Amino acid sequence: MANFSRYLSLEIILIFLAFACCNHHAAGYGGLRVGFYEQSCPHLEHIVKEISDQVMAVAPSLAGPLLRMHFHDCFVRGCEGSVLLNSPTKQAEKDAIPNLSLRGFQIIDKVKTAVEEACPGVVSCADILAIVARDVTAAMKGPYWEVETGRRDGRVSNMTEALFNLLPPFANITTLKQGFLDRGLSVKDLVVLSGGHTIGISHCSSFTDRLYNFTGKGDADPALDPNYAEKLRMKCPEASPTDNLVEMDPGSVRTFDTSYFTLIAKRRGLFTSDAALLDDEETKAYLVQQALTQGSTFFKDFGESMVNMGRIGVLTGDQGEIRKVCTAVNSYY
Repeated sequence: MANFSRYLSLEIILIFLAFACCNHHAAGYGGLRVGFYEQSCPHLEHIVKEISDQVMAVAPSLAGPLLRMHFHDCFVRGCEGSVLLNSPTKQAEKDAIPNLSLRGFQIIDKVKTAVEEACPGVVSCADILAIVARDVTAAMKGPYWEVETGRRDGRVSNMTEALFNLLPPFANITTLKQGFLDRGLSVKDLVVLSGGHTIGISHCSSFTDRLYNFTGKGDADPALDPNYAEKLRMKCPEASPTDNLVEMDPGSVRTFDTSYFTLIAKRRGLFTSDAALLDDEETKAYLVQQALTQGSTFFKDFGESMVNMGRIGVLTGDQGEIRKVCTAVNSYY
């Protein structure tokens, strides 16, 4: 009888664990799941896509900045919308030097206004930012992935945290790998998400250190293709008083494609952090594979890595809040 009771108890425990496991899987990661707003805001994704498509039709140059905005949000405090907050004293994340070139905040505000009209107080700004990033990528002929939702908005935005947590364009491979590892991301996520540079532009000031006097002898970075370096010097004169803009992926800035990997393989990456992908066996193998196979797995991989990034430091359940407007916490609205 004692043995029977022991076995019965064990069976009950196993059934409970199996039930808990299945429910956790259904709920997604940390409270996130695809279709979180299916009942509470059923037309959410249609609303976001409609506005995103309208914007891309007239201002496709905002695709890169809006995708980058999601990156910069997630890498500081997690994906909780803190990059969207304003500070009357200019001390918020968006006021940090690495974020001064971010554009498209008004687009997030426009989407939030439309969503609030349809579903007041339901959808977080953090989720809107994640969905917009996906939709502008798809609008540029890039991949489409299912976005997990259920994030809530943070209440803190600190300029210093952004300054010290965002990976700079001059980072080497060791810094890049550690930065991704610290956020629960893999080396593969690093090289895959770097492919987002295919629709980006940059100010000359982010890479001119590679063009002039790199080793103290008036030369360029030896890791940079000499012909490409010469073209960049023409666009970014050393004595120029203006900070010109340059395409990260020349000729492809308005199309999300795989040419970024071909350029890196040819030592034509704009940033030190791009060139650094050739300094690691795993990242180099991936980018060479994509360059040789015309990005055979890149679109699928990018969607998976964006989902992984979208899970960084999320607030769910009763954490944080659902902001009424994306630029201010509710207590100040």
